[in-house]
Amino acid sequence: MRLLQTRGPIMKKFVTAAAAAGLMSLAACNNSATDQAAENIEEAGDVRAEQLDEMADNATNEVVEDRLEQRADQVDEATEEKADALRAVDDTNANVANTTGM
Repeated sequence: MRLLQTRGPIMKKFVTAAAAAGLMSLAACNNSATDQAAENIEEAGDVRAEQLDEMADNATNEVVEDRLEQRADQVDEATEEKADALRAVDDTNANVANTTGM
């Protein structure tokens, strides 16, 4: 823990993201490749949104801070939508395969 205390908030975020990615990969053992890709998209979006939030926390004025926070929200929302769309395509393909006997 002492190493994290001397490295600052960016290092803490990186370690947290790396740990989350490791846990996600362990949890994904039973997931389809498409579902894993969707989770990877969401995780990448979360990491980028966290970076933008960190930049907002370090901003020197409120306008920059607000814009960075808005961008973080947009990134988070966009990556969730992409992941959901990918899962929807996978579900549709699975339903077609089930109804056609493939």
